[in-house]
Amino acid sequence: MANRHLSRSIVLQSLFEWDFSRGVNDHRLILKRNKEEFAPGLEDELFAEHLMQGIVEKEDDLDKVIEKAAPDWPIDKISVVDRNILRIGLYELLFADRDQVPPKVAINESIELSKTYGGETSSKFVNGVLGAVYKEIGEPGKEQKTKKIKNRDLPDDQVPVEELGGAVVYSLHKDDLYIALVHDVFGHWTLTKGHVDEGEKTQDAIVREIKEELGLDSVIEDGLGENAYIAYDPEKGKIKKRVAYHLAKSEYIDIVLPKKGGLDDAQWFKLKDIGDLNFYDDILPIVTKAVNILASKK
Repeated sequence: MANRHLSRSIVLQSLFEWDFSRGVNDHRLILKRNKEEFAPGLEDELFAEHLMQGIVEKEDDLDKVIEKAAPDWPIDKISVVDRNILRIGLYELLFADRDQVPPKVAINESIELSKTYGGETSSKFVNGVLGAVYKEIGEPGKEQKTKKIKNRDLPDDQVPVEELGGAVVYSLHKDDLYIALVHDVFGHWTLTKGHVDEGEKTQDAIVREIKEELGLDSVIEDGLGENAYIAYDPEKGKIKKRVAYHLAKSEYIDIVLPKKGGLDDAQWFKLKDIGDLNFYDDILPIVTKAVNILASKK
């Protein structure tokens, strides 16, 4: 199950890239590259390949179903992430072998993708569209039991918590302040962050993660607060990820982004140029606080 969840995530990432380029690039090459970069050694590669190929071939049919199930949302008005999650869910719901992918599994997996990669209302939207289609086709497999996601029914304030550390990395170069940002495969500029290992101090974890993710040595400075969000892990189930953010100073040198799942770019930006960048809603207050602190330092 965990392996197929990862496969669906890689397919979603590949569909996003293919859709964003409006089909100019070969979807097979996109999937191959993403598997090699973000999921080396992926088992059951044929599952991801068949899923990707099937969705591309059935794109028109899938989009017609989406427009029928969500008449107030023209396909080009649905976010790129949400519409490709819907394509994955609908393809598995309508065209997959139900012995291999039961309908409820298809729906649940798409909802989990939307909670991980979509926006604040994505999961409700995806659930509504897929639920409507599921009823339309007669609710096949309604009585079939599916594997219960661990902690799924726990309130958000009672689920296990994973601690992470993150940073707004800055540098002073030629009298200008710069911030180092990473770009994810879903089109957002965001902050470097990573897990705090057991027994590790948060600030030490942040320094380690900046070095691993950006190739930069850094010194931790002001605290910037924290945010928390609910995520779904294939093995751990429903968890809360809590991220403590700090300001971190580094030298202005070239950023070296390693091959790491979910990220496709990293750059230095002048402080005055970040206002028009696409940030996640929960990251924006952290960046804003950092900018205010840095503006007072200059």
